[in-house]
Amino acid sequence: MPRILDAAARDRAVIDAAWQVIARAGITALTVRRVAAQAGLAPSSLRYTFPSQAVVREKAIIAVSQNIAGRVAALPQDIDGRSWARAALLELLPLDQQRRLEMEVFLALGTAALTDETLQPLWQATDAVVRDVCARAIQAAGGEAGPHLDRLHALVDGLAFHLLVRPDQQDGWAQAVIDREMDGLL
Repeated sequence: MPRILDAAARDRAVIDAAWQVIARAGITALTVRRVAAQAGLAPSSLRYTFPSQAVVREKAIIAVSQNIAGRVAALPQDIDGRSWARAALLELLPLDQQRRLEMEVFLALGTAALTDETLQPLWQATDAVVRDVCARAIQAAGGEAGPHLDRLHALVDGLAFHLLVRPDQQDGWAQAVIDREMDGLL
């Protein structure tokens, strides 16, 4: 029996299902029918808000940027700049199951964006959110974003990738790299 959800909860369930399909079977397996089945919904119930595979992909990448922005916005504002910077940068790394899933989706959709003109600006906007967090972290730590931004952005992206493809490694090393980078900014 199909679940009855309000529109926002249903949309979130569809996005979560899309992320699961991407992580489990890859971007080519992402179909409206498969996502509906994963979400426990009838495919016809997605007709208006998720009518095509392209729309599902677009909303999936938008959800990545919204999640990142939401986590960073939820950080305590009453902590010192360096602590806030460290916490913000760690929010960009796949250090738990949810962020790992998010990173898998981000990379899969980033690869798809190389050949999908409609997905490119959405992926670039999500990457801009990551870059903005890096810039804000540098400023919070007392540095100048200009000379350090490219390096920190590349470092965070590289750490995230390594954490994703080498799940057997402990994540403490990545946190230590972030700490050393913060030391270098000061």
